[in-house]
Amino acid sequence: MLLNPTLEKLQTLKLSGMYEALNEQLNSPDIEQMSFDERLGLMVDREVTVRDNRRLKTRLKNARLRQHACMEDIDFRHPRGLKREQFQQLLGSGWIKDHQNVIITGPTGVGKTWLACALAQKACRDGYTVQYQRLPRLLQDLSLARADGRYLKIMTTVAKTDLLLLDDWGLAPLNESQRRDLLELFEDRHNLKSTLITSQMPVDHWHELIGDPTLADAILDRLIHNAHRVPLKGESLRKKQAKLAKSEPTS
Repeated sequence: MLLNPTLEKLQTLKLSGMYEALNEQLNSPDIEQMSFDERLGLMVDREVTVRDNRRLKTRLKNARLRQHACMEDIDFRHPRGLKREQFQQLLGSGWIKDHQNVIITGPTGVGKTWLACALAQKACRDGYTVQYQRLPRLLQDLSLARADGRYLKIMTTVAKTDLLLLDDWGLAPLNESQRRDLLELFEDRHNLKSTLITSQMPVDHWHELIGDPTLADAILDRLIHNAHRVPLKGESLRKKQAKLAKSEPTS
């Protein structure tokens, strides 16, 4: 049986995984010892793996995470108040399935963004769509979008994303328009999607930061009552690394 036409058809059908698996089988000296069912099963498994990897690559590309972080590289030894059991449970992504939120707070340099990106990267690996946004930039984009007609499109995209990572929450007080944007955003996502927030500001100060008491109550009600809190403390990792670099002898 001539297999070249079959290989060409697999390429035409964009079944690259099956194409690769069949090519490997043809070049394997032990292929005759395998049954047809075994060979077909290997080809299908390869196709599933290739498609899963392709979808993961797309999710990571669309997420635009700020840092290349992953769960395997998390340092639980640094004294910053990171609880191993709590964070490992969060890495299971069950909170995303249950449409809950996560809030990571602490001083600058303790690794809030890195840990948030590690959670987001794991969410991508678990099949969830993710979008990274610095809150100041998102609020600026929404303001500009009102003028050029993109506002509804941006809000719709954010509303549909399984996990929204909002970095740098609370760098500056909010104005009236920004407060209403956040209320609309969290209203669209409440009990439907998950939000992950990093902030230097303790949660207890968020009400004052938002400003308007009524809108602050509405925003925080949709955000913090079903949120897992990860409060961090301690010395900046960046400062620690800089000190270590200076102490190393130069050749």
